[in-house]
Amino acid sequence: MPSAPLPSAPAELSGDAEVVRALLRRRAEGSKPLAREDGHRIALVVGGGGMRGAYAGGMVHALETAGLSDAFDVVYGVSAGAFVGTALVLGHGYDASRIFPDDMACKEFIDPRRLGTRKPMVSLDHLIDHILVHVKPTDWDALRDSPVPVRVVVTDAADMTPHMLERLPDRDTWKRVMRATASIPWLAGPPVLVGDRRYLDGSVSDPMPVARALRDGATHVLALLTRTVPELRRSDPGPRPPLWARGIDVVVPGLGAMTQDVRRHADSLDLLSDAAHPGRGDAHLMAIAPARSAGVRGLTTDVARIEEAVVLGREAVVAALQAVSVP
Repeated sequence: MPSAPLPSAPAELSGDAEVVRALLRRRAEGSKPLAREDGHRIALVVGGGGMRGAYAGGMVHALETAGLSDAFDVVYGVSAGAFVGTALVLGHGYDASRIFPDDMACKEFIDPRRLGTRKPMVSLDHLIDHILVHVKPTDWDALRDSPVPVRVVVTDAADMTPHMLERLPDRDTWKRVMRATASIPWLAGPPVLVGDRRYLDGSVSDPMPVARALRDGATHVLALLTRTVPELRRSDPGPRPPLWARGIDVVVPGLGAMTQDVRRHADSLDLLSDAAHPGRGDAHLMAIAPARSAGVRGLTTDVARIEEAVVLGREAVVAALQAVSVP
């Protein structure tokens, strides 16, 4: 059964210290993917949120620095979280922490002046075809062959249902899927064709796939949150959607509200906050969230705030690891 709550976890969440203990035991034993002896299946779930991914970037860098990259059996990534999760699997944790302030906080990537033009405000072309090719190259072939699968959440544009894509055959398919998990009409580009379906941003349908990880057989789940717990708990996003969300609604009625409504996290938060939740079974769940907000939102380009978010993400992981002892 789940162990006692982790002392340093946010008060609103039930942090199960056994998740961290299992990771630390694997590190101590030199456990490697596909050669486990503990019978566990440990999943890492990385949430999205645009430039809020800077928090997760700092978290992933801290996990890698702590020598825990090899301790996971599967990684689930949504939108920006897919890029961050990929970096952990490839051993690019430092790049995950630096890509947001160094390479994405710029007009080449986010430019509100493109509103009202035929070009999206967020340039996934710049991210996928420039940054991830020339500045911080991604080895897509290594990702294909990785013993730790990265499962990317996308949303079917036809019916807004979540789908999981993994073990993709080549770099072109990987790039299309990574584009798809971050694509939002009018804001970041149209749905992306993969196979015979068109997909868009995975966070629209499943922003934190904790329940999916459990259904897939995870015995332990570590979820990296890109908002503080109070931000996630807030059910009302405000009296009026922001301009970009209203623009999306013009293209796809209702989609703008879906993309910015924090209530989409409710089911996952229920799982993470209730140690007796029937959906948990005997699994161990833990969430790591920033202790406070750096004021970073999905389209923030303020480098100082983004740098602070990276630090807060790193500090959150360090605190969680330091709070646990391994017998």
